[in-house]
Amino acid sequence: MKFLGYHVAKGMLVTISRFANTYVQGVRRTLRMAPGSGGPGSQGIFTVQYPEQRLPVPERFRVLPVLIREEATGKIRCTACGICTKVCPTQCIWIVQAKGEDGKTKNAPESFCIEPNVCMNCGLCAEYCPFNAIKMDVKFELAEYRRQEVLRLEDLLVSSEYYDRTHPQATAEAAAAAAAKAAAKAAAAAAPTPATPAPGGTHAAG
Repeated sequence: MKFLGYHVAKGMLVTISRFANTYVQGVRRTLRMAPGSGGPGSQGIFTVQYPEQRLPVPERFRVLPVLIREEATGKIRCTACGICTKVCPTQCIWIVQAKGEDGKTKNAPESFCIEPNVCMNCGLCAEYCPFNAIKMDVKFELAEYRRQEVLRLEDLLVSSEYYDRTHPQATAEAAAAAAAKAAAKAAAAAAPTPATPAPGGTHAAG
C-alpha cells in the first residue's frame, strides 16, 4: 500500500542516487575504470565542448510542433481538419483550409501558423492528430538574428525521413501497429463466411 507522499519520496531517491553516482563515476574515471566522459552512456559530472560536441537528445524530448511531408511524394499529411486548433490549450495554432479553382474546400492547408512564444510544448496537437501529420520536434536550438513571432507553413515542414531518423522508436512502434492492423484485417477477410440458413426450413411436427 502506497503511503502519502510516496511519489515525492521516490523522486527524491532518484535525485539523491544520481547525485551520489556523479562522485562514483568521477572516482571510476580517475582510476581509469570507466570510459572517457561525454560518450554514449556516460554518467556522472563531465564537460561537453558544445557546440563541437553534442549529447544525444532523448526521443521523447518536446520542443515545437512540426508538420510532416512525405519524402517519396512530397505530399503534406495535414488535411486541415482543425483538431489540433481545438485541443491546443493556448490557442496558438491557426489553419486556413485550401480551396480549389471551383471554390470547393480541399483536404489540405493553405496556411498553417504557430506562435512559438505562446506554445507551451504540451504535445496535445500531436497526440490528437488523426493523420500523424503534426509531431513534436527535438530541435531546441531556435535562436535567430531576426525576430519571428509566427512560424508559417514553410517553416514547419519537415520530411518524413527526418522524423524517422530523430524518432526511431516511435517510428518502429507505428510500423508494428500498422502491420498488426493489416494482418488482422487480412485474417478477417480470409475467414470463412458462416453459412446463411435457407428460408422456409423444415420444422418438426409437434
